[in-house]
Amino acid sequence: MESVRQSKVAKLLQKELAEIFRSHSKTMFDGAFITVTVVRVSSDLGTAKAYISIMANKDVEAIYQSILDQKVHIRKILGNLIGKQVRVVPELSFFIDDSYDYAEKINKLFDKPI
Repeated sequence: MESVRQSKVAKLLQKELAEIFRSHSKTMFDGAFITVTVVRVSSDLGTAKAYISIMANKDVEAIYQSILDQKVHIRKILGNLIGKQVRVVPELSFFIDDSYDYAEKINKLFDKPI
């Protein structure tokens, strides 16, 4: 179970990462629409798993690879934004959130006539 501190840090990271992806979309991510769906923080607040959804782009895999390649730069920007609020900026891991695609697939299964 997540502690109150973990929950607060996760919400802060989610908000700031979303802002980074929004403000740097054109320069760093080829104008892709990237949303941060969930952030999970470890109990020691040293690592964070960010689940992202990439929309409005044909080459999702290339954008995801670009995010992974720029992970250090994203963490540096994040550190500048939240450096006064946390002791250590967590190590970031990014994962593609496919829950929307899964829900869409389930809806299509229910819509098929029998």
